[in-house]
Amino acid sequence: MKMKMGEDFSVLAVLFSLLMVLLFTEVTAGRVLEKVCSSSCGDLHNISYPFRLEDDPAGCGDADYQLSCENNKTILEFNSGKYYVKNISYDKNIVRVVDINLANGSCNLPYKSLPIDEINTDIRYQGDDLFTFPVYTSFMNCSRTMSDPDYIRVPCFSGNASHIYAKFDSHMMSDLGESCEFTSMVPAKRPPHVEHPSYGDLLKVLASGFDLSWSIEGRNCRLSGGRCQFTGFDAPYACLCERNRLSELWKEIKAVLKLLFVFLSLPLLVWFSIIRVIAPPIIILVFLIRKFRTARKPVDRVEKFLRSQQSLMPKRYSYADIMAITNHFKDKLGEGGFGSVYRGQLPGGCFIAVKMLGKHNFNGEEFINEVSTIGRIHHVNVVRLLGFCSEGSKRALVYEYMPNGSLDKHIFLKKGKVQPFSWEKLHEIALGTARGIEYLHGGCDICILHFDIKPHNILLDHDFVPKISDFGLAKFYPKEYDVMSISTTRGTIGYIAPELISRNFGVVSNKSDVYSFGMLLLEMAGGRKNVDAKAGRSSKVYFPSWVYDHLSEGGDLELENISEIEVEIARKLCIVGLCCIQMKPSDRPSMTKVVEMLEGNISDLQMPPKPCFSSPLRMSMREPHSDSSAELLITESIE
Repeated sequence: MKMKMGEDFSVLAVLFSLLMVLLFTEVTAGRVLEKVCSSSCGDLHNISYPFRLEDDPAGCGDADYQLSCENNKTILEFNSGKYYVKNISYDKNIVRVVDINLANGSCNLPYKSLPIDEINTDIRYQGDDLFTFPVYTSFMNCSRTMSDPDYIRVPCFSGNASHIYAKFDSHMMSDLGESCEFTSMVPAKRPPHVEHPSYGDLLKVLASGFDLSWSIEGRNCRLSGGRCQFTGFDAPYACLCERNRLSELWKEIKAVLKLLFVFLSLPLLVWFSIIRVIAPPIIILVFLIRKFRTARKPVDRVEKFLRSQQSLMPKRYSYADIMAITNHFKDKLGEGGFGSVYRGQLPGGCFIAVKMLGKHNFNGEEFINEVSTIGRIHHVNVVRLLGFCSEGSKRALVYEYMPNGSLDKHIFLKKGKVQPFSWEKLHEIALGTARGIEYLHGGCDICILHFDIKPHNILLDHDFVPKISDFGLAKFYPKEYDVMSISTTRGTIGYIAPELISRNFGVVSNKSDVYSFGMLLLEMAGGRKNVDAKAGRSSKVYFPSWVYDHLSEGGDLELENISEIEVEIARKLCIVGLCCIQMKPSDRPSMTKVVEMLEGNISDLQMPPKPCFSSPLRMSMREPHSDSSAELLITESIE
């Protein structure tokens, strides 16, 4: 018995010594790592956890709080904007930043507008005032000179034709005058004890920047499905996490381990007796946790993509946010094969459209295409993706709201209804759509092929400005590639280029979108579908054939009550459309050339060769008997 007790003491002494060595090593390593991870940039010498610079060693800081050093200035990228970091207070968890365009105190506008909802929904930071609503300075473009002393004129951007003003304490559209249009906003408080601040006062306030507070615990809480809210002055902004079982179990284990460490100071015999009782359950518990972790369902490829592209994409919303924005999906705008679209409103008052994607009709690849493609595009003729939601099986896309709907509702009118806009406006819509496609083909870092250009996917804002939408079928590839390879037919019947059905007609390239745009132009000019089985005469069943025959023979388009200028617009749309629907891709113009043709005079245009589909057709596809590509059968209708 004495022998066994002596052996127990020896084992315990060895274990205790090992524990002390491990603790000493951990503390020493922590001090070394703290020195290595403390970096500086310019006047900022205290960059440490959770912040890190791009060149810091791996393991330093938190990737969500990465800063960059440019020209001896510390840069924070926040919601697509760039801000100089003036100071970091680690005891108060506050970082003072200033817009890079406003930091030097000279006349300028913000680098990027920073609305209230963008701060409130960011999981990393919060505004500097948690008890009151954030105070903002808004910039606006007014159509006339404002006499109100609260409107501060921005001299370097104001002239005879434009009047740029700034206004303190303004963060809602209702705060602006009727003759003013909002341009951007930035957090900035009114100078104290100044009733009517001057422009010099404005520059000083903007150059002083604003504060953002951070909370690693709050960030982690929201990432795990928790929520943060005001809970009282003792703990003004606590994070109330809906913790999962794994998190609770791990915290309980850590508490038990701390308790065991305290017991090491007790007599070794007592400590050994206790640990013999507690050790087996701990070992079993750790084993179960490891098994639970390995058995968890792996993150699907959509979630992996969203995490890898987090800094490049629009804002991510939770499903609870989507329900709040849409008022529990109260206002339904439409429904299609992809799902349903609902109108919503952001906290700042901006209306948006939320596309809820069906579980079975919109796969992961199409969702990734939509987010990665349109999320990086900023063009007046491409619809803007404001955010997205991917939470389990719930997926949604948040767009800017287009009050005039899609183009097909305006050009395919029922009998007796009048066109809602003039031929001049129709020409503007065609030209704007062409510019949007041209930007996709050559204005981005990569070439983007839409593959589904049609009236239904052209949306119109409040001024009937066209915006290309629905990038679910889009593909992108480097600009230096002239052609691309795709494995399946993409698009909508009636707008699909021949080479997408059979490679015998040519290779797939950006000319495939040109063909679809040509079909769109002809439908805009004709005010009807290109194929109309209910047409009164058999010659008008296929509109492109009828148009070509009339124009080549010098005839008119049988349009009533229109001027000569409007006739020329209609002829231009038809001729450009016929140029775009040539059978061979090499015979079609590029979108840059199409824009030039639409901007030029009708006298500069020549009739193209007669397209192969120029008589009434029935197109069908059949599976080939061999391994060759599918054949496109073209047969003439005999009436």
